[in-house]
Amino acid sequence: MDKETREFLDRKFNAIDERFNGIDEKFNGIDEKFVETKRYFGVVAEGLRSEIRQVAEGHEVIRDEIQALREENELAHKEILSAIKFSYAELDQRIRTIESEVITLKSRMDRLEARQN
Repeated sequence: MDKETREFLDRKFNAIDERFNGIDEKFNGIDEKFVETKRYFGVVAEGLRSEIRQVAEGHEVIRDEIQALREENELAHKEILSAIKFSYAELDQRIRTIESEVITLKSRMDRLEARQN
């Protein structure tokens, strides 16, 4: 190979090498941005984990409160049913007493009417 061709090829290869050096620098910049972005998303993910944990804890508190309300409601329901049964029994007894007195009064009235005839 002659000297001119060799110098020409050297210049071309050097120009190509310089372009690759520029590409390497760009890739290094991209790598740094990637690492920075990865670190940023790690921080964001940790923040989200913390917030999700708080939501889960809040959810658990709400579940416990709902369960306590259910138990309280069930107890109140049983008390109301008991009071209704007691009131019903008391009213039933009063009605039976009134019916008995009405029957007694009707019987007395029938006897009085029979005497008058």
